[in-house]
Amino acid sequence: MSRLHLDYDIKRDIRNISIVREVDKTRRRQLWRSLAIGVGLVVVLLFSAWQHFELLRHGYAIEQMERERNEEFETNRHLRLEIETLRSPRRIERIATADLNLVAPTPADSHVIERITPTPPPDRSVRASRDASAGVGARP
Repeated sequence: MSRLHLDYDIKRDIRNISIVREVDKTRRRQLWRSLAIGVGLVVVLLFSAWQHFELLRHGYAIEQMERERNEEFETNRHLRLEIETLRSPRRIERIATADLNLVAPTPADSHVIERITPTPPPDRSVRASRDASAGVGARP
């Protein structure tokens, strides 16, 4: 073969319009299988990322709630301290004498009331025996 003959074969124009390629079913099945596996992996990765970001979001929410709880606890502590200072007997006495012009009672004006503690009720056995002895010969 000469070199001229080789150049002619390479430059020859071949029309492939009339040629129809047959579809390879095994290759198409492999393509769909690969596509399904790829979609499955993407779904798993997206689900994993979603769980991770939800975990982070809930962590930040918990931290925020703990900060708010601590602030409310401090506010509650300050309010309790303020209540105790407002309930102070010295403060109440000072307001009563200075602002309301009240005077402390003299010993002659004050009356001491004794608190009497009631006696505890008798045991059930004592009541039952008393009720039984009272009702032996008596009719209602």
